[in-house]
Amino acid sequence: MLSIDPKEISTGKLHGYLLGAIAPRPIAFASTIDEDGNPNLSPFSFFNVFGSNPPTLIFSPARRVRDNTIKHTLENALATKEVVINVVNYDIVQQMSLSSTEYAKGVNEFEKAGFTMLKSDKIKPFRVAESPVQFECKVKDVIFTGDEGGAGNLIICEVVKMHVSEAVLDDNGAIDQHKIDLVARAGGSYYTRARDGFFEIDKPISTLGMGVDQIPTEIRNSTILTGNNLGMLGNVEQLPSDETVNNFAKEHPQFIGLETTKKHTFAQDFLSKNDVESAWKVLLLK
Repeated sequence: MLSIDPKEISTGKLHGYLLGAIAPRPIAFASTIDEDGNPNLSPFSFFNVFGSNPPTLIFSPARRVRDNTIKHTLENALATKEVVINVVNYDIVQQMSLSSTEYAKGVNEFEKAGFTMLKSDKIKPFRVAESPVQFECKVKDVIFTGDEGGAGNLIICEVVKMHVSEAVLDDNGAIDQHKIDLVARAGGSYYTRARDGFFEIDKPISTLGMGVDQIPTEIRNSTILTGNNLGMLGNVEQLPSDETVNNFAKEHPQFIGLETTKKHTFAQDFLSKNDVESAWKVLLLK
């Protein structure tokens, strides 16, 4: 394994490792205005949500690695204490990328990238009309992590109004992850289209999974089952009863008497279909 001391490599190289390893990252498409009212629009992938009461978003327009300069977004946020954070979906990703061009101060990236400026309700910066969700925010604080190139500037924002396109809602009024079609940033020039990689994992928050340590040793040391497979098997509160296993055997006699490798292979197939109960029944058959 490559082991790296951050102080022993260049900031640029370290920056590349960080962005390649910590991904995908959501994108804060930040709209601000300067003290003269000129609009600015720029994307940042050092971004996430950090609370819902109050609703808190944090993004970081880091100091440029190459020349240690700061970005117009940071200057504007410090001056006006307001920002709109627009989310980025697949429909606008190319335009968003174009807006990241480092145009001169005062150039309107809305116009350069072909976006529509939409008036906000509670703050002065404009929203991106084409974005499916827009957060009007007040800047509560800015934390400066350093004064060298690559240092972060954490802009802590409180959402004062949120706008959601009805086109991305499901029948219950919740955001449909397939309809919203979000994109995220990775290392280099890579992005990812979130909905193409979605999968579900049952949350153990409402149950008490028995844990991998309680799985029988023969299964836990399997040469077939992976760590993910064991995690799924350990996320059940209790094993199927002897009665249910016996009933399963009557319905599926082809699984009776299998040698260990084949048994584990069949169990893995059930796990790939998210059928944990059947996987356990196969594993417990004699």
